[in-house]
Amino acid sequence: MSTSTLARPATGRAGTVPGLGPLVVVLAGTFVTFLDFFIVNVALPSIHADLHADSVAMSLVVAGYGVTFAAGMITGGRLGDLHGRRRMFTIGLALFTVTSALCGAAPSATALVVARALQGAAGAMLTPQVLAILGTTYEGPRRDRAFAAYGFAMGIAGVLGQLLGGALIQADLAGLGWRAIFLINVPVGLVALAFVRRVVPESRGPAARLDVVGTLLAAVAIAALVVPLVQGRERGWPVWSWLMLASAPVLGGVFVGHQAARARRGLAALVDLTLFRSRSFAVGSLAGMAFGLVPSAFFFVLALYLQQGRGYSALFSGVVFAAVGAGYFAALLLAAGLAARLGHQVLALGAVLAAAGALTLAWQAHASSAWALVPGLVLVGFGIGAVLVPLSSTVLAGVDARLAGAAAGVLSTAQQVGGAVGVAVIGVAFFAAGTVVHGFVVSLCVVAGLTVVTAVLAQLLRRAR
Repeated sequence: MSTSTLARPATGRAGTVPGLGPLVVVLAGTFVTFLDFFIVNVALPSIHADLHADSVAMSLVVAGYGVTFAAGMITGGRLGDLHGRRRMFTIGLALFTVTSALCGAAPSATALVVARALQGAAGAMLTPQVLAILGTTYEGPRRDRAFAAYGFAMGIAGVLGQLLGGALIQADLAGLGWRAIFLINVPVGLVALAFVRRVVPESRGPAARLDVVGTLLAAVAIAALVVPLVQGRERGWPVWSWLMLASAPVLGGVFVGHQAARARRGLAALVDLTLFRSRSFAVGSLAGMAFGLVPSAFFFVLALYLQQGRGYSALFSGVVFAAVGAGYFAALLLAAGLAARLGHQVLALGAVLAAAGALTLAWQAHASSAWALVPGLVLVGFGIGAVLVPLSSTVLAGVDARLAGAAAGVLSTAQQVGGAVGVAVIGVAFFAAGTVVHGFVVSLCVVAGLTVVTAVLAQLLRRAR
């Protein structure tokens, strides 16, 4: 496989390099898909009261989205390579808009669970196309800035999800209550769909047939890992959860063997294993998975701590979350300069700062004023941003443009699987600690420890360079 940088940017009708149009349109899709990971948490009490949903249904409202999103990511990326990334982005965004409307109109808890699973599958179809479109549309510093904007959109959706959700529920627009957190995606999706064909250039990889068997193996292997992680603790870690976890690496090995066998026969594979000959991509994907544990775990325990431990309202908790957003925004402004000076070590710097912020928060967890939490929150936000903003550019810089969709799918899947593992690990530490505040302190210490993995992998990336 060629390890050259991504192909020359697509040009418009006049032969000019596209401006901000493609970036704005595809990042609208990125924002709403990642927003829906986090915004639903603040609405769970209202959903429980309105739909009379039990704890299992509430868990599935959250987990159903994450499972189908993670399981479908690699396939979504490959479909973009084969059938056109703009086309698959458009289809995915249209389906996401429709399923968001179904979530907002759900008459029962069961209907909401099904709609959320379908919404996650739609998100898996559009999300891998974003990095692939940006990588084949822009080049050089413009591409680095586009990837940085992607990292910002992804992170800010997580940071502001709590604030936006609390504000929408408290505003109770047109008496919609919790339904507004899903229905807000509809106008965003419709506006983005109106501009996709006008401003986003089409791109694709070599013509080939989809590896159906590989698709099924990848989905089953990822589901075998993610489902027990997101459901095991809620259900008391039953036998089936351990059996699924044990089967995940076996299924993963079968998938890799199947992909290698197709490559030997000259057939198109779902994941071109030659991608991993690039140490930057291989180590970078591991770094993406390792750091994926940190934001998801941190947001999870912070939301519980603020609302259950401190007794803050959903809206005020969202305001506190905005301090994380301030740090993240500062990282966006400074990340390019830091990356130019430090190279791959900017990832290590971000990991260390995230750890320092987590430990600062642990020290202030018993403080009487919410203001005491602000320095730690800002520091964590800056650290997360310093890693996520340059990560995509670092990992995908040497990927052949023909495999951009598959590579983006692998990276996105790695991050989502890391997020599921992070919530599972932190959930065990949090709920075993006894009180909410003590659980928060213990969890923050674990989060700080997890960042060490990213810092170590950053050193390997530097050698690979």
